[in-house]
Amino acid sequence: MASTQHPIIPRPTPLKRKDQPTPVPVTDEADILKLTPLGAGQEVGRSCLLMEYKGKTVLLDCGLHPAYSGLAALPFFDNIDPAQIDVLLITHNLSAEDQLYNEHDLLRSYDKIEVVDYHQEVEVEGIRFTPYNAGHVLGAAMFLVEIAGVRILYTGDYSREEDRHLMAAERPANVVPEVLICESTYGVQSHEPRVEREARFTRLVHDVVARGGRCLLPVFALGRAQELLLILDEYWQAHPELHGIPIYYASSLAKKCMTVYQTYTNMMNARIRQQVKVSNPFMFKHISNLKSVGGFEDVGPCVMMASPGMLQNGLSRELLELWCVDKRNGVIIPGYVVEGTLGKQILSQPDEIVSMSGSKLPLRLSVEYISFSAHVDYRENSAFIEQVGAPNLVLVHGDSNEMGRLRSALASRYAEREIGLKIFTPKNCETVELYFRGEKMAKVRVLRKTSVGWERSKRDGTSTPNLDNKNCTIINITPHTRR
Repeated sequence: MASTQHPIIPRPTPLKRKDQPTPVPVTDEADILKLTPLGAGQEVGRSCLLMEYKGKTVLLDCGLHPAYSGLAALPFFDNIDPAQIDVLLITHNLSAEDQLYNEHDLLRSYDKIEVVDYHQEVEVEGIRFTPYNAGHVLGAAMFLVEIAGVRILYTGDYSREEDRHLMAAERPANVVPEVLICESTYGVQSHEPRVEREARFTRLVHDVVARGGRCLLPVFALGRAQELLLILDEYWQAHPELHGIPIYYASSLAKKCMTVYQTYTNMMNARIRQQVKVSNPFMFKHISNLKSVGGFEDVGPCVMMASPGMLQNGLSRELLELWCVDKRNGVIIPGYVVEGTLGKQILSQPDEIVSMSGSKLPLRLSVEYISFSAHVDYRENSAFIEQVGAPNLVLVHGDSNEMGRLRSALASRYAEREIGLKIFTPKNCETVELYFRGEKMAKVRVLRKTSVGWERSKRDGTSTPNLDNKNCTIINITPHTRR
């Protein structure tokens, strides 16, 4: 039998990079954009990033670490002089039961706070910034910051998935920033589809109360709590057999939080804006606010939504310790939990836990995890990074493992492209330095600590596109002294 011969088709010649120009040394320190995480550097929580350029200083967010308490939860403020900060931009607030400040402190800060709207461009001392919807919690924003023509997009916590009440995060139109700073919370993980997630959640809650148990939902008072309340109220309405089982929203801030959500429906998605024309969906029929445990009668099956979300202290911790000994009860962790927290610990379903008083308690209740966390997964994050098109990417708000996986996945994706992507994953108190001066080659200098001091290594980087004649030419990652 004669063999069939096929014509030989030559492979296309791979695209080659243009010859790189000789790097130009830094002559003016003011031309270096410095980005230093004071929190959320290879960790989740206490987001806080210091940005310095052209004599201007911006602090992006000022969060707390959920695994720590007191002053230990704060960002590394001993590395900065707060008096030198020109602008502090807050992407969102999450209420906490255990505050480091009192109402008097809040009142003293009011004259320093200016509220801005989405898409409102503001300029302060030569720092221009514009907030965009981030889709994380109601009112959460990402910021496009511009200083001396260099644009930095800081996402903060963001979600590209529309849920029951929030719009998805938006991408600033017709803008290609020089630098994108974005979260890496979920690394290369993928979220469960929303419809499947909601069905599994309501089924698990129903199972717990049907067997006569108490169902604990640890949440933060503002954010995912309202999404879960919408789901539960609708489910209870559709199941008359559950009408005798109470749902409690327990927080000292419960009433205030619900007033905010009942008022600002105009900032939510089209579904809510349409629904509110008939009735306000946040005027719940089957949910009661509970300001403190003192008004709670623990006499039968119920659903209790209580803060904080990671079970470190507060009412959610008290109820877990009270209910963990009964196998009829159950706890459902509905969002991301940080290493070092009790919420993370019980996901491995240990035989016992240590109470706040130090005694050991048997853990007999069921433990389930369903992520309603309003953070991007890999598909959403990688697509957004590509759509934004920034040549320099700084990853924050992700533990070192997840952040490393995301960096590797993105590096593989961009490896064969004509235009590369420089990716940085600084630890807390390490500085990424980007030098902007014309169309130049990127050179990387990394300072590493050795037994005899600091050693500098050099390696050539890849080319970056010419964006308004302001390309990165020198990049430093400089560790500072840590506490």
